[in-house]
Amino acid sequence: MNEDWRNGGFGLYVHWPFCASKCPYCDFNSHVVGEVDHARWAKALCSEVGRVGALTRGRVLSSIFFGGGTPSLMAPETVSAVIEAARGYWHFANDIEITMEANPGSVEAGRFAAYAQAGVNRVSLGVQALNDTDLRRLGRLHSVNDARRAFDLAKTHFDRVSFDLIYARQDQSLSAWRAELREAVAMAVDHLSLYQLTIEEGTMFGARHARGLLRGLPEDDLAADMYLETNDFLSGIGMPAYEVSNHARPGCESRHNLIYWRQGDWAAVGPGAHGRLTLNESRTSTVAESLPARWLSRVETEGCGDIENDRLAPGEIATEYLLMAMRLSEGMDVARYAALGGKFDEKRLARLIDDGLVIAKAGRLSASSTGRPVLNYVLREMAG
Repeated sequence: MNEDWRNGGFGLYVHWPFCASKCPYCDFNSHVVGEVDHARWAKALCSEVGRVGALTRGRVLSSIFFGGGTPSLMAPETVSAVIEAARGYWHFANDIEITMEANPGSVEAGRFAAYAQAGVNRVSLGVQALNDTDLRRLGRLHSVNDARRAFDLAKTHFDRVSFDLIYARQDQSLSAWRAELREAVAMAVDHLSLYQLTIEEGTMFGARHARGLLRGLPEDDLAADMYLETNDFLSGIGMPAYEVSNHARPGCESRHNLIYWRQGDWAAVGPGAHGRLTLNESRTSTVAESLPARWLSRVETEGCGDIENDRLAPGEIATEYLLMAMRLSEGMDVARYAALGGKFDEKRLARLIDDGLVIAKAGRLSASSTGRPVLNYVLREMAG
């Protein structure tokens, strides 16, 4: 158990909670504020890196991921300080991946050179749509031209560039989504994260939907067709889905997200950040205070931004591994699952295999091409 995390590796997640505006579909921990004291935030984030670094000193760090919020609103000096703080506690892998999420607005894009100099070597652009009308509907502040300029600029500064798109949008047709996919690929991207629009409680879209005001959402069959079209097209051009919502050319997969899906360990700092750490032969779940002002106060007065630090039971660890690993095309290692204390209902598993939803091969289980669209059902059956 103590060494199991090594199967997935070790990373650092840094959450920047601030945005220029709140998107109506977003349920992430993001906040709009008038002013940020960047020096104060840099000091607090570095303090948290030091706190967790002291517990895990000497590990090999495979990735750092600046998420949010909108991390491309961070001062480059803050990004540099956090990276250097991490270097003081962990050994950086020779091929360490340091990713920053960015919005394609011109102000943020102008900082790319400074972020690259600080050590960022991968950017994930929140493009979301290649259609100005839909961008406005999604509450995005950038245009398609802004996105193209940001992408072209990012390619000049970073070795690897990814971007996100949302499909199953209001009044979107299958042919329109097909054209948008081809446009995205023509931009010479090597990694795409493609998410179906989901309506979450607590968001502006959620409130509109509850009042019957969010019209034009596609029926389930059309959304499913969009998913299948996505997989067929991208697989055909050498960008298969290595995870349910993520496609990449070979070698361009997100190393940081693979740590999550392969159930490695990751330190998590910043408001609302969730981490997993194996310490003293037990795996713990960490959760930071989500409100930025409270988090900052906790770090400055108590030396710790976390509000939860729970030891996971063996059954929880095994289930977590199952739920995460089965999202990957490589699937899960049956022997590792058993070593974590996991057990299958053999009859249910046999039925999933017989129905062609799960593939059993070389000691691994993975969802088939027909199992992926109904993955939630497959997981419920496998988890028992």
